[in-house]
Amino acid sequence: MKVLVFCAKGFEMMEFSVFIDVLGWARNDFGHDIKVDTCGFSKQITSTFNVPIIADKIIDEIDVTEYDALAIPGGFEEFGFYEEAYDERFLNLIRIFDSQNKIIATVCVGALPVGKSGVLLNRTATTYHLKDGYRQKQLEKFGVTVINQPVVIDKNIITSYCPQTAPYVAFELLNKLIDEKDTVLVKRAMGY
Repeated sequence: MKVLVFCAKGFEMMEFSVFIDVLGWARNDFGHDIKVDTCGFSKQITSTFNVPIIADKIIDEIDVTEYDALAIPGGFEEFGFYEEAYDERFLNLIRIFDSQNKIIATVCVGALPVGKSGVLLNRTATTYHLKDGYRQKQLEKFGVTVINQPVVIDKNIITSYCPQTAPYVAFELLNKLIDEKDTVLVKRAMGY
C-alpha cells in the first residue's frame, strides 16, 4: 500500500506529521507494508510558522495509479496555503484520486481544496468550525452539506474540523487501509 501526503505551502506541521507517525507505527511495529510519499509543488515546502520539509516528489511526478490514498493537511491562509491548495493542478489530482475511488483524508481546512475540486458536491463533509464557522460556510459554497462534527466520512473521503482531530483522521485512514483489529492495536500502542 502507498499513501501520498500532499503539502501545500503554509501547511500545518501538526496535521502533516500525524500521517507520518500513525502509518509509520503500523509499518514499523506491526509489519504493515504501507509506504508514504510526501509531495508538493516544489522539493522544499515551508510550513505554517516557517518550518521547511523536503518532499519526496513534486506534483508533476505523481502517477495516481501508484497510490491507495491521498492525505491533505490543512494550513494557514496568511502563510500562502490557498495559493497552492487551490491551484488547478492540485484540484485535478484530487479529482483523479476520487474518480478512482481512492481514499482522500483531510484535516481541518484540507477539506477546502477537496470541496473546490467539485468531488464533494452534494456530499457531506466538515472543515474548521471555530471563528463563527467561516470556513464551514466557505465549504458550503462548494455545494457541500456541512456537518459540524469532529470527523465526517462520506464514502472514500474523510474530513475533520480542527487540528485536534488530526490523529483521528490518520486512524480512520489506517482503518480503511488495513482492518479495524490492527488499527486498534496501533492506537493502543500509541496511547489512544
